[in-house]
Amino acid sequence: MKKVGVAVLGLGVVGGGTCRILIDRKKQIAEEYGVDIDIAAVLDRIPERVTNLGLDLSILAKDIDEICDNPNVNIVVECMGGSEPARTFLIKALEAGKSIVTSNKEMFAKFWPDLEKAAAKTGAGLYYEATTGGGMPIIRTMTQAMQANGIQEIKAIINGTTNYILTRMTEEGADYQQVLKDAQALGYAEANPVADVEGYDSSYKLSILSSLAFNKRVPVDIIYREGITKITAEDIRIAKDMGFVIKLLAIAKQRGDKIEARVHPVFLPKSHPLANVNGSFNAVFVVGDAVGDIMLYGRGAGALPTGSAIVSDVVFCARQVEHARYPEMFNVMTQDQIVSDFESDYYLRLNARDVSGVIADIASVFKKYKVSISQMRQDESKEVIPVIFITHKTTEKAMKQAIEEIKSLPNVLSVENVIRVEK
Repeated sequence: MKKVGVAVLGLGVVGGGTCRILIDRKKQIAEEYGVDIDIAAVLDRIPERVTNLGLDLSILAKDIDEICDNPNVNIVVECMGGSEPARTFLIKALEAGKSIVTSNKEMFAKFWPDLEKAAAKTGAGLYYEATTGGGMPIIRTMTQAMQANGIQEIKAIINGTTNYILTRMTEEGADYQQVLKDAQALGYAEANPVADVEGYDSSYKLSILSSLAFNKRVPVDIIYREGITKITAEDIRIAKDMGFVIKLLAIAKQRGDKIEARVHPVFLPKSHPLANVNGSFNAVFVVGDAVGDIMLYGRGAGALPTGSAIVSDVVFCARQVEHARYPEMFNVMTQDQIVSDFESDYYLRLNARDVSGVIADIASVFKKYKVSISQMRQDESKEVIPVIFITHKTTEKAMKQAIEEIKSLPNVLSVENVIRVEK
């Protein structure tokens, strides 16, 4: 039976969960997959984390160099988070001929070419299932089960924190700030929640997924990004009344020789499969030109779901004779290859004075920029009236120009929110 030694960098929530699965499933993995996997080394600042797992302190390495020099280590599992020192440690491991498994979406999205360059020199493997959907096997699905397809579109809920917040706001009519505090108290949101609520986390994951889907590297910095901090209980209520839910979506679409890549809140029809993905769950909806629509759904974070994806990668890596290479990661998309003036329907909520002609003035601006109105609602019982529009499909540029001019109308008091409608 093939013996494989694993080193785990970081024994926090994810690293600890990974070790627990490797320990508990050791016998079954050996019997079912023919590989005997041992935890040969760990790197962590807290020795008690090692002993709490029932592991011997003799495997606690003093630094990454000790792990790279250890002939019993074949695979290095990184669960540290952050770009550095994770990137440096993994490049050292690859240069030493160790394959790597990582759950670190930020580091992987930013430095995939650096990792591939180091791995290609020694023939080591890169495995990253846990970077994009917790326990969902979306990477393996795209790389191992979609060969007959050109992927046309990805729509994904890939951040559990924002999905939890929006679900609570939808179900309870609660305010964003209150739900955020609850999410922080429950451990769903960090003390500094910016990476989640401003869409950074989703953009890292979309960079990885869209790079695989379109066979070119899609850098994080050319992905349009907008978070959920402007979503109010009023927007949630109106969405429900009009047959929609609000979700933070990561969207990538093939558009000829260009692509769309964007992360932002959307009005999503209640009939769409992603509309019923609630709480901290994630889902990825993929459209292939042969298979049509498929969707994967599952836990997007947590010790055991993420550990499940990591261990799956460890076992898969251990059984490979030759590891996959990613030369397409050096074919980097530029800003002019991204569709910036993408098309969408739009939701617009504004406040206006209850005076004759205000709606006609707004409509004339829409007409000027060729924005067609699909639905309109207003409350005529107040001196200041909230007015809601849903447009037909138009371009981002046309909508932004129309909104800027609408803001300048004398009887429009404020534009409260603009949200894209994704059908």
